[in-house]
Amino acid sequence: MHLNADFSQRALVRFDENDWVASPMPGVRRRMLDRIGEEVARATSIVQFDPGSAFSPHTHDGGEEYLVLDGTFQDEDGDFPTGFYVRNPPTSSHTPAAMEGATILVKLHQFDPDDRTQVQIDSRASTWSGTEPGVKTLHLHSDDRESVAMERWDADTTRSLDASGGLEVFVIAGAVKDGTDRLTRRDWLRRPVGSEFRATAGPEGAQIWIKSGHLRNVIGRPA
Repeated sequence: MHLNADFSQRALVRFDENDWVASPMPGVRRRMLDRIGEEVARATSIVQFDPGSAFSPHTHDGGEEYLVLDGTFQDEDGDFPTGFYVRNPPTSSHTPAAMEGATILVKLHQFDPDDRTQVQIDSRASTWSGTEPGVKTLHLHSDDRESVAMERWDADTTRSLDASGGLEVFVIAGAVKDGTDRLTRRDWLRRPVGSEFRATAGPEGAQIWIKSGHLRNVIGRPA
């Protein structure tokens, strides 16, 4: 499967216009954002777990990162409620479950093969820094390949983000308008290498998840 697989192009997926697709595991369904491959794939998805659902034990050959959007996700390391950001690097393994149900934003098979850094951050219990007027930032991860953060924008705040190395924006709450489109809750936007991103928060403000710089390491169009 190839979905939004040309990384040289802008891609936008609206949550309300994207259907849930059943996964091979009972009680688990996905809204696919981008994907190259079948069940083992380079993929970005929103995944919803019914209460009591679980995956079989598995190893992350290409790494996994996820943000818990609602409910509680869990594995051998403990419980990860709403607002947790987790990175499980290549060679890590776990048995994930959601005894009370959960929804996560997850990216698979997109790590440097030599990356061994594990990250577990509770954004609701962390200190956010003021980076410019009307903006608070929580840095989640940074290395030579990419930067990952969450930001809160006050109402009507305009902000420019560095998209020179590619950029992904996921709206957790509120809305932003980038001059072309208005993005609302759980909408996802990907901008290619060499592009620009300048957006304004709506009257309710916005909270967004941002990944930047990473598309320099991706081939523009798959074979």
